[in-house]
Formats: sequence, C-alpha cells, structure tokens
Amino acid sequence: MSTLTATAEEPRTTPAGPAYRVTGRRVLASEWAKLWSLRSTWITLGLGLLFLVAFGLISASRYKSGIDSGHMDRDFADSTAVSLSLFGTNFAQLALGVLGVLVTAGEYSTGMIRSTLAAVPRRLPVLWSKAAVFGLVALVVGMVGGFVAFLFGSGIVSGTPATMSLSDAGVLRSLLGAGLYLGLVGVIGAALGALLRSVAGGISVLVAVLMLVPGLISLLPSSWQDDISPYLPSNAGESVFALTHDSTALSPGAGLLVFLCWTALALGGAAYRLARTDV
Repeated sequence: MSTLTATAEEPRTTPAGPAYRVTGRRVLASEWAKLWSLRSTWITLGLGLLFLVAFGLISASRYKSGIDSGHMDRDFADSTAVSLSLFGTNFAQLALGVLGVLVTAGEYSTGMIRSTLAAVPRRLPVLWSKAAVFGLVALVVGMVGGFVAFLFGSGIVSGTPATMSLSDAGVLRSLLGAGLYLGLVGVIGAALGALLRSVAGGISVLVAVLMLVPGLISLLPSSWQDDISPYLPSNAGESVFALTHDSTALSPGAGLLVFLCWTALALGGAAYRLARTDV
C-alpha cells in the first residue's frame, strides 16, 4: 500500500516588466524623436537655412555691384555687412514659424495628439517639451545661417564702406540676436499651433502678426505709430538683432524683453487651452 502525499502547488508568477515613469527628460526625448521623424522638418529647416544664406549673399552681391557700377540703390546706401547678411531673416522667420505651427497643430489634424496625451496625462509637459525642442532647433539654424551668411557676405563686400568683422562693435550681438529671434519665432509658432489646433489658422495668425499688422499700423496717424509700432512683435524682435537703432526703436535689451512677453503670452494661451479643454 502506498501513501500519496499531497503538496500544494506554488503559484506561478510572471516576472513583472520594468516600470517606466513619465519624466521631463523622457518627454523631451520623445518630442525630439517625433520632430526628426517628419520629412517636413528636414525640408522646412533646409528652406529656413537656405533663405538666410542665399538672401544674405544676394544682397551682399547687389551692394557690391552697386558700388562697382556707381549706381547704388538708395535702399542699400547705408547698409553694413551685418544688415546685408541678415537680409534673409524676414524670409527665414516664415519657414521656421510655419514649421513651429506644424509641430503642434499637425498632431491635432492627424489625431496623434490623443496618443501623446494618453502617454503624458499631465498634458502641459508636452507643450513645454515641444516648444523647448523646436525653439532650440530653430535657434541653432538661425545662428548657423546668420554666421555663414556674414562670413561669406563679408568677403563679397570687402573693401567697401560696408566692410565689418566679428570684432567690430555690435556685430556678434547682432548675429546672436538674429538666432535668438528666430528661435523665439519658432516657439511662438508652436504655441499658436497648440492654441488654435489648426494648421491653417496657426499659419494665418503667424503671418498676420509678423507681416500684416505692421503694415496696417502704418495707416494710423504718425503720433500713434510712434507709440505702438516699436512694441509690435516683429519690430521688437528686429531691434534685438539690428546693428543701429533710430529714436523710435527699442534698445536691444528692451526689444528682447517685449518679444519675450509676446512669446510668454502665446505660450500662456496655449497652456490654458490645453489644460482646460478636451482634445
């Protein structure tokens, strides 16, 4: 006769997977990866860099030809190597600002924003990360383009009244200021995309603020223009990288402060809507 001894089976346990926490660094890494996975990123950044360098060299070449021929265009008469090199800033700001809108509003148009906010339920870190990542990229593109345009443009206008070097007063500040301005334009574009949640709407408002509103202000009485015009986003931003300033323009420091306030206003509006409304 045999005796069977019953033993209780030990429950099988499945090894638990690693617990991943949502951290600021991981959200930044995610937004960095998403930014560079888009073909539009490479194309638009390339266009922004091309606009900066190409228009800078074209304006320098036109100035040089005017000096050589003795028929200088009045618009170029008081130009310097810095102003000629940064001639393409107004065109580059559109490319970088539009891409900033696409970075945020593009996710709303495709519905991908639902997956993004499901992974980061607190929401606001998504906005801060998108703005920080793209702002940094736009800043680097702006600085690289500005310095490249200046180095080659200075060679073109060498021996003319516009000749300048990096060691001249205000040159380095202007080139760095142009990059900072374009970086903040990218942040404003990203904020407008998150605020309006529409690619077309974000681009329309961006173009209106940077280009159309200054033209409309010029229709006001001159006394009003002097009080309002310096504080517009585009004019305040231009004072950051302008080499010289007239009596109606803001100083570089004041212009930067005003432009930072406009940037904070756009980000604040985007943050409020993101936190208070559904996707």
